Amino acid sequence: MTDKLNNYNKKRNFNKTTEPKGKATKKITKPIFKFVVQHHIASRDHFDFRLEWNGVLLSWAVPKGPSYNSDDKRLAIRVEDHPTDYAGFEGIIPQGQYGGGTVMLWDEGSWVPYGSVNQGLKNGTLKFVLNGKRLMGKWALIKIKTDNNKQDNWLLIKEKDQFQNNQNISNFSTSIKTGRTMAQIEKNEEIVKNPFVKIGKQLDKVTDDNITISIEGIDITNPSKIMFNNTNIKKIDIVKYYVKVAKRMLPYLQNRIVSVIRCPKGSGQSCFFKKHPAGTSKGIVSIKVKNGKNADEEYFYINSIYGVIFEAQMNTIEFHTWGSTVNSLEYPDIMVFDLDPDEGMDLKKIRQGVKDLKSILTELSLKSFLKTSGGKGYHIVVPFKPSVNWDTFYKFAKNIAKIMEQKWPERYTSNIKKINRINKIFVDWQRNGRGATTVVPYSLRSKVGTTVSMPISWKELGTIAPNGINIEIALERLKKPDPWKNFYKINQKLKPD
Repeated sequence: MTDKLNNYNKKRNFNKTTEPKGKATKKITKPIFKFVVQHHIASRDHFDFRLEWNGVLLSWAVPKGPSYNSDDKRLAIRVEDHPTDYAGFEGIIPQGQYGGGTVMLWDEGSWVPYGSVNQGLKNGTLKFVLNGKRLMGKWALIKIKTDNNKQDNWLLIKEKDQFQNNQNISNFSTSIKTGRTMAQIEKNEEIVKNPFVKIGKQLDKVTDDNITISIEGIDITNPSKIMFNNTNIKKIDIVKYYVKVAKRMLPYLQNRIVSVIRCPKGSGQSCFFKKHPAGTSKGIVSIKVKNGKNADEEYFYINSIYGVIFEAQMNTIEFHTWGSTVNSLEYPDIMVFDLDPDEGMDLKKIRQGVKDLKSILTELSLKSFLKTSGGKGYHIVVPFKPSVNWDTFYKFAKNIAKIMEQKWPERYTSNIKKINRINKIFVDWQRNGRGATTVVPYSLRSKVGTTVSMPISWKELGTIAPNGINIEIALERLKKPDPWKNFYKINQKLKPD
């Protein structure tokens, strides 16, 4: 087993480098193995693609990095096997050592081979499925037959499936392990294991006398500005709120294209909806997306608590996101139904609407979750594993609303026109289209009363009104068990058309 890592060990001086010493692990028969991609800036900028097999990491150097586009064929140069411990390596290899430079853990996950790996390596065709944080779906490594024996050249290709897209890997510039950029790793900046605690301590020092405060390098100007009319809720209170709810909120916000509602003069005064980036900040990442005319349009997403703090500094009150992650942009994973009642409708009828919709979803063996909208109605949210495109997803949501309308025509409508909503509830399914957004769980609403779109349990439907949770109640609820604790553990998929 150790013979496999002889070349690896010979090339390194472990008295100088912090890389793990080459020691092959015991061969284990299992259906799923680890894979890792490391961004490596040494004499040349490249990505290292590694697959766990037979106690080592099979390794390829990919000069341009992997591509999500199935038309791209990326050169992948087979290099020496690495120890499995290398899968967790991130840091600096000293200059003068083999591969001297900066290494970032860019992606990790599991891989499942098609057929025999040993035979595939021998024949020069290795096909597999990746289940990572950034790379997913079907991939292939194809050996290039040449007369040059100096390099073992292969091609890394994204095979055609629902995960192929035109995203550029440069959209992902931070470590999936530490959140650091290559520059931060190179400078050996501190890894903040619990940024929430650190930020919380900084916020505890804030007083009303502060004109400007700095939180992790983000300047919060005018922290005492009143953000909601007829309240004493200040800008700094908004920052503090989002820091406190961040642990529960971020799973539904980060790495999703976001649109925000900003209120520079406070709630209800010249608020505006913003979906395109303006400037850069820690935690804010720009991304180019093809629009309906097949032209690139720039959007942005948040990848950490720092992006939330920056937006709060920019007077953002509300956060809205797409129903897909940037890692799987064209394949949504969150479906939302917004029950929008006619003006003045009795709350009892609205709650019955929630029960009726849940009953239809249950008949289809779909698990769903409930939250307040912070306005007139409730949101019923259905998690999925990304498996179908936007068109299929959209049609399915529309069909659910149509079933509601057909089954109880006197109660519900699937038509957005106001005239069709008289004494009825509009079952808004249109939030499930590409480019549409929905308010994020735990987001404040720019409405009277500092209301929150708050996850609640099904048992609480009869006791909590759609606008029944404000900022103070929301913070108190954080002390209780999370009603959406198992949201991302639900394993349900839609079938492609």
